[in-house]
Amino acid sequence: MSEVVVAKRYADALFELGQEKSKLDTFQEEMKTLRQVALENGSLETVLKHPRIPADRKKELVKESFKGFSEEVLHTLHLLIDRHRTDIIVPLAERFLEEVHRHQGVQEATVYTVRELSEEEKQRLSKTFAPKVGKDSLIIDNRVDPDLLGGVRIRIGNRIFDGSVRGKLDQMERELLSANNRG
Repeated sequence: MSEVVVAKRYADALFELGQEKSKLDTFQEEMKTLRQVALENGSLETVLKHPRIPADRKKELVKESFKGFSEEVLHTLHLLIDRHRTDIIVPLAERFLEEVHRHQGVQEATVYTVRELSEEEKQRLSKTFAPKVGKDSLIIDNRVDPDLLGGVRIRIGNRIFDGSVRGKLDQMERELLSANNRG
């Protein structure tokens, strides 16, 4: 069975459990932390996949590493260890977060700008672009990119809105080259 399908099953089960126990917010924060740790720390996956480290020791390491996590999320991680599916930790976390965001009517967006945006600017962008993708609001991850020269480039899911000076210059260059090739 594909990694994505398995991750979706675990994520959906954890989402339903979070709803039943009114712990969605708790699970959401824990899954954000788990995703970040797994992405930034390759040694976690190495340890969890190592065939010579017994499952009990892996579970202890998870429990120590993620102290303060809910019993349910820790239990899910222990299940992944028992079933040798620790390779789906990141897809599971991402799928869970997508489901929570869908439930809340929000979506993550990456906004590239030449300087850090203020909270007010982030709110305005959210208000403007969320309806374009059928959401109530956006969770904005602002990344500074001086190569843009000015303006903004926004990535929401697989859609890109490019209002950057660099994007406009690139578009003009393509149009000029296209016109020269025709004429």
